[in-house]
Amino acid sequence: MPYVNVPNDLSKIKTKIAFNLTKRQLVCFGGAALVGVPSYLLARNTFGNTAALFLMLGIMLPAFLLAMYEKDGLPLEKVVKNIIRAKYLRPGVRPYKTGNIYAPFTGQDGAGKEAVNGKPNKQAKK
Repeated sequence: MPYVNVPNDLSKIKTKIAFNLTKRQLVCFGGAALVGVPSYLLARNTFGNTAALFLMLGIMLPAFLLAMYEKDGLPLEKVVKNIIRAKYLRPGVRPYKTGNIYAPFTGQDGAGKEAVNGKPNKQAKK
């Protein structure tokens, strides 16, 4: 008896349009072809076939990455946007500080009173 695997999470299933590709992939591949093929045809007389091929690959690679790369269900542009936001636009240190409500019970008023300039404070030992 044939066995068909049915996924439990149906939100990960994407509608395929043609050649088993999604609409996003077809648009990105079509845009890459519209830009890459003419660049190859124009550059092969000037640079030669090999250099023109590498130029075409370099021009088409971003479109292929936009079409195929996906991390945690997010496309490449959203992943890059999140990385830029987390690394450069948002502050790395959070300004909010909490107070230790258990400090009076431990006998210490805070870590800053025990050491001064990296050396133990003599007054804190008394």
